Amino acid sequence: MSDSTHFKPSLSLLDATMIVAGSMIGSGIFIVSADIVRNVGSAGWLIVVWLITGFMTISAAMSYGELSGMYPKAGGQYVYLKEAYNPLMGFLYGWSFFAVIQTATIAAVGVAFARFAAYLFPSVGESNIIADLGFIQISAAQLTCIVIVVLLTYINTRGIKEGKMIQTTFTASKLLALFGLMVFGFLLVKDSHWAANWSTGLNAVQDLGENGAGKVPVGWTSISGVALMGAVAAAMTGSIFSSDAWNNVTFIAGEIKNPKRNIGLSLFLGTLIVTFLYVTTNLMYLHALPLQDIAFPPSDRLATTAANKIFGNSGTVIIAVLIMVSTFGCINGLVLAGARVYYTMAKDGLFFKKAGTLNDNAVPQWALWAQCVVACLLCLSGGYGNLLDMISFVVVIFYVLTILGIFILRKKQPNTERPYKAFGYPFLPAIYILMGTAFCVLLLIFKTKYAAWGLAITLAGIPLYYLAARKKNVV
Repeated sequence: MSDSTHFKPSLSLLDATMIVAGSMIGSGIFIVSADIVRNVGSAGWLIVVWLITGFMTISAAMSYGELSGMYPKAGGQYVYLKEAYNPLMGFLYGWSFFAVIQTATIAAVGVAFARFAAYLFPSVGESNIIADLGFIQISAAQLTCIVIVVLLTYINTRGIKEGKMIQTTFTASKLLALFGLMVFGFLLVKDSHWAANWSTGLNAVQDLGENGAGKVPVGWTSISGVALMGAVAAAMTGSIFSSDAWNNVTFIAGEIKNPKRNIGLSLFLGTLIVTFLYVTTNLMYLHALPLQDIAFPPSDRLATTAANKIFGNSGTVIIAVLIMVSTFGCINGLVLAGARVYYTMAKDGLFFKKAGTLNDNAVPQWALWAQCVVACLLCLSGGYGNLLDMISFVVVIFYVLTILGIFILRKKQPNTERPYKAFGYPFLPAIYILMGTAFCVLLLIFKTKYAAWGLAITLAGIPLYYLAARKKNVV
């Protein structure tokens, strides 16, 4: 490894936009709407949940445009938090990013890749147990997940051009495929369920449980007031997860051409494109399937159920290939961007010293492999839904703190150059802060277990920070 090697600015605006969109679109849009409907029980609230999430995502992305213009260097959100607050806050984000946010997202998307690969190759399914160690069973699906993460990590150690090529190719493919699925869903499904589904309007109901393997609902109950807010927050864990990772482009600022201009533009364009596709895809679900089938598809494979309605028996294969392409590209974007945070932390003396070195291909190879190890361990958990709850809580906490940092930096550093200014300041950033805070509080109340785990892991970074600060270099 060569510590004198510098990052090479080689990513264009198109490349950066593909990283934003490609990191966002993974497995969630094909799965999580089922859980959303089980939580809120109506067509109106399904779309409202996605619209709220889209509004929050685009608002946050446009706010980050100001920060990325101020600090156009590797590390992104870690740097913003350090500058707005103090090194401890930056470290807590970096630690959470390494322990939960990025690595658990890689694991969750990897689990989804393996789950849908089993349609084409049954031997890699979750039911094929390779090893039973007593305290844990290791399935072929988990090993497949690990193989994909290791493969993409290796490819990204070869240089930014290799990672860029995979990202641009796979993201363009899945954007076209997702758009095609949405269009064909409206054109080819003969028996529309649109009117029946929309008759539910905004009458929120929640399922009371399920009977047997067929997931037949026991019943539904109307909800309102605080219970409705809790249901919406629980539903949004899926939509937030599906819309997350848009900020990954800020981590690789050192490798983007004209970063002061292109990072902010790519954040806006990428989040806008994905939000449009997500909302229209859910409208397609409401056209193609009755609400009961959206809420209770076999094994929550909602997109597969819709594809079978659209394309007949070949739908299962079509959607399996689409999701494999989507998740493969998503994992690549997450792997590519994440290691740059650990690199910047190491340069500040707050992470393993070797993470702060670049190899001869000008990428942080050691940091890439460290991230790979943690993600592979999380792949063994296989708990897709549990990972979503924990990730969403921690992610939104730090989004809120980062956007609050815009207000702080306007006072602390009024003369710092700002090529972009947060759109709708101070109103849109303030609305995001209120909505994000409410979301986190409601998760702590209604999904306490995994939200609390996420909070505990974050706070565990406090003693680690003081240990690292005392040594100044973690070796």
